[in-house]
Amino acid sequence: MIASNRGPVSFTLSEDGALTMRRGGGGLVSGLSEVARDAELLWVCAALSDGDRSAARLAPGGRLDEAGYDTGPLRMLDIAPAVFHRAYNAVANSTLWFVSHLLYNTPFTPHFDGRFQREWESYQDYNGAFALALAEDAGHEARVMIQDYHLSLAPAMLRVERPDLRIAHFSHTPWAPPDYFSVLPDEVGVEILEGLLGADHAGFLTARWADAFMDCCETILGARVDRASRTVAYQDRTTRIGVHALGVDGPALRARAAEPDVESHLQVIKEQVGDRRLIVRIDRTELSKNIVRGMAAYREFLAEHPEWHGKVVHLAFAYPSRHDLPEYREYTAAVQRCAKEIEDEYATDDWDPLILNMNDDYPRSLAAYRLADVLLVNPIRDGMNLVAKEGPILSPRCALVLSREAGAAAELGADALLVNPFDVSGTATALHDALVMPEQERMTRATRLRAAATALPPQRWFADQLHALA
Repeated sequence: MIASNRGPVSFTLSEDGALTMRRGGGGLVSGLSEVARDAELLWVCAALSDGDRSAARLAPGGRLDEAGYDTGPLRMLDIAPAVFHRAYNAVANSTLWFVSHLLYNTPFTPHFDGRFQREWESYQDYNGAFALALAEDAGHEARVMIQDYHLSLAPAMLRVERPDLRIAHFSHTPWAPPDYFSVLPDEVGVEILEGLLGADHAGFLTARWADAFMDCCETILGARVDRASRTVAYQDRTTRIGVHALGVDGPALRARAAEPDVESHLQVIKEQVGDRRLIVRIDRTELSKNIVRGMAAYREFLAEHPEWHGKVVHLAFAYPSRHDLPEYREYTAAVQRCAKEIEDEYATDDWDPLILNMNDDYPRSLAAYRLADVLLVNPIRDGMNLVAKEGPILSPRCALVLSREAGAAAELGADALLVNPFDVSGTATALHDALVMPEQERMTRATRLRAAATALPPQRWFADQLHALA
């Protein structure tokens, strides 16, 4: 069984009440969807929208596959909208995400008061709903794989309901070191750590994030940590800590990128860019993705290297993210302002130095990968970042400018141009170095990047965790 906040499909509700199903978004869904088609499993997720809730209510027990949808075995939980909003927006996305990515402006935030206590209770209820659903549907001694920071309490809750189950939890985000994790209220931090330690196996994308989790368990809980064997002993249980890097299914990605809808976008981009060199970024307008500093670096590159004027285009896809949170609306506006400033300063009648597109379009993203000379991936902090792996797979000569704070740097750093995500001037220099890189070096690096990016595809990532639960 798989449990995650977001499921493999989402629904939109038209004015006449008709439901339209489409592929779910996000990197987690992309990775899990690859293995779900080939495995015997039941996926449990939350209804995120009014369309999702309508579909879940019309299906027996929320089982969409039993209602005739081509989803594979899927149960969608219709959690009360107010509870979901507080658990998802106020706690998961506005608190836990900020802690794991070190995003707080600490003179002003966080601010944990009586309102947060009510929000935390909703987060507990949300996790409890998943734990009960999993307990109901799991067969005897089933293996249950719970995903990400939305469901950090669910392993311990499920352990109480069904001690016979083998339970894993996987964190797709970074993990904060103890001194930053401790910004959480003491009892909340303890509950999160104890929640994950309810699992038999707690997985992380890199050794760095796994080590930070073990440090928190030792410092905050007083747990016994064996770093050599990667185990945490706490109260009467021992949890194994695993490192499972998530890669990309290269053949599947290349096949998708060769389809007609991608080819049509390819021609449009070629017409826009002409024979100029192309710097590509593909991100959500997520605070941790560092889009504004990336654009500032491109602007500084143009200022320092007038010889590139008219010869390079920065194609920036910044897709909407969490617009119900004010911080994200403000960040999206900042991205748009920065793009306009670059256009105002450098654009000519026959050259658009920066093309910003904020309409989510997966085939167009694949087309951009194929044409990229340089891929810019400069997050402040990222659990992995699959964009850094997808680009080199589709572009045979792509130079990768990569933040050292991305989890992917552990695997790709030797052949990428690593940057400090806060160093705008350093990133500008890396963009220039990527553009002028000798062709043979570019091809050699790209070949090694492709090998590293496809070394641990989703099927192996999933199988390794199942094996760890055996």
